[in-house]
Amino acid sequence: MAALEGKVALVTGGTRSVGRGIAIGLGEAGATVFVTGRSITGRHVAEVTKSGGRGIALRCDHSDDAAVAQAFEQIAAEVGRLDILVNNAWGGYTRLRNRAANTGFKWKAPFWTQPFDLWDEMHLVGVRSTYIASSLAAPIMIAQGSGLIVNISFYAARRYYGNVAYGAAKSATDAMSRDMAEELRPHGVAALSLYPGHVIDKKKGKMPKRETAQFVGRGVAALAADPKVMARSGEIQEAAHLARAYGFTDIDGTQPQPYDRL
Repeated sequence: MAALEGKVALVTGGTRSVGRGIAIGLGEAGATVFVTGRSITGRHVAEVTKSGGRGIALRCDHSDDAAVAQAFEQIAAEVGRLDILVNNAWGGYTRLRNRAANTGFKWKAPFWTQPFDLWDEMHLVGVRSTYIASSLAAPIMIAQGSGLIVNISFYAARRYYGNVAYGAAKSATDAMSRDMAEELRPHGVAALSLYPGHVIDKKKGKMPKRETAQFVGRGVAALAADPKVMARSGEIQEAAHLARAYGFTDIDGTQPQPYDRL
C-alpha cells in the first residue's frame, strides 16, 4: 500500500516548476491530488495519475477569493476531506518577467527605484493567497483532527537575496507558518515552511548542484506520511535536509546538497 493512499492533497499553483513537481511527488505516494492553476487542463495532472496517484485539475485564480472558496467547496463535495495543503501559488515571477520584457525591470535594482506596485505583485498571489487558502483548509482539517499545511518559501526570508519586496514576502510566509502552527497545534494539524534548493529549470537545462521539482515533492510526501510530523510543526524545513532525515532521493538516485551548504 502506498504511503499516502486514501489521502487527499491540494497543491496551489501546481502547473509548472516546483508546484508541478510537488503534485507528482504526492502522486507517487498514492495520494489524490487536486491541482490549481489559472489555465490548468487535464494534461497538467496526467503526470500525477501516471505516477501512481489521482490528479484532478481545478481552474482557479488565487487572486480571486470567491474562486478559491469555490475550489475548496468542490473538494469537500467530491471527496469530503483534505489531508494536505501545499501553498505554492505565487504570481511574482510571471509578472516580473512580463515587466522586464516591457519596461526593462531589473531584479536587483534598489528598492527606492522600483515601482510601488511591485510590493503588491510579490504579496497578492503568494503571501495573501497562502493566508486565504490556509483559512479555508483549517476548518476541514480541524474537523478531521489531522492535517498538514506546507507553505513554500525560500532562503530570502533569512538573508538578502537581491530584492527587498521578495525578502519581505518570504519572511511573511515563514511568520505565518510559525503562527499558524501555534493556533493549529491543539487540533492535531501541522503547519510549516518548506524551502526548495535551486530547482532545475527545463528551459535552462540541468545545472550543477541543483535538484528537481519532484525531489521537493518527495519531501512533502515524506512529511505527510510521517506519523510524528507534529514535532516539525512551526519549523522551517529544506527538501535536501528532509531527504537525509527520511531517506529519499532525487529522481536520479542522488541526494542533492542542502542549499545552505553550497
